[in-house]
Amino acid sequence: MTERKVALVTGAARGIGRSSALELARHGYDVVVNYSRSREAAQAVADEVAALGVRSLLALADVADEPAVVELVARLKQEFGRLDALVNNAGTTIPTPPSNLAGLDMADWDRVFAVNVRGMFQVTRACVPLLNESGSAAVVNLCSIAGLRPGPQPFPYGASKAAVANLTRTLAGALGPKIRVNAVAPGWMTGEWMELALGDNYGRLMERRAGQTPLKRCVTPDEVAITIVNLIVSNPMVNGEIVVIDGGFSATT
Repeated sequence: MTERKVALVTGAARGIGRSSALELARHGYDVVVNYSRSREAAQAVADEVAALGVRSLLALADVADEPAVVELVARLKQEFGRLDALVNNAGTTIPTPPSNLAGLDMADWDRVFAVNVRGMFQVTRACVPLLNESGSAAVVNLCSIAGLRPGPQPFPYGASKAAVANLTRTLAGALGPKIRVNAVAPGWMTGEWMELALGDNYGRLMERRAGQTPLKRCVTPDEVAITIVNLIVSNPMVNGEIVVIDGGFSATT
């Protein structure tokens, strides 16, 4: 068993997942870098983690595939013998806007929920035996402001993130006192995720949202990761909370 603490980050190839893996490594954690499709990007993250002086493990698994999840956790146990932190970051969405009610493909709905909700639960459940042995285990789930208030996001994405908020609180009650469970809910965030969502309007709409935010900017993946890791390494009595990270936008509008 490694003497360093170990963290598993799902969907760690880019965005918040990448930033979280690196932030955990800076705090001395060995990191399991999970990915489902982007092997090259995930390998780059694993290399960056290792360059920070800790161990990294590249781990392919679609979180919606329960046998793959079970195999992932078995490999993690074999390699490290322990697990102290879990970041349930893997998530997906679709481009169909809420205005196109008739155009929503229910297969897309099912895939979003399979990854964002069932996947999160499956990974957490598979990790519980190892987390129970940690002594200071913490789980952080990726919610979204879209799960806490109505917005322009696709129906299945917003609904799935509302489910994540509920599951976070329910798991916090079920897994205590050995495991703390919290979530973060980012608002509009700079980078690839919002670029894909907003397309050619990215620059204009992000600038408008920044202007409506008390801090006059939108959050970055690195800033979300700082909050995630803070919930893991600090705040020993914070449990079952959904921490909004949007510079005060949702609190003031």
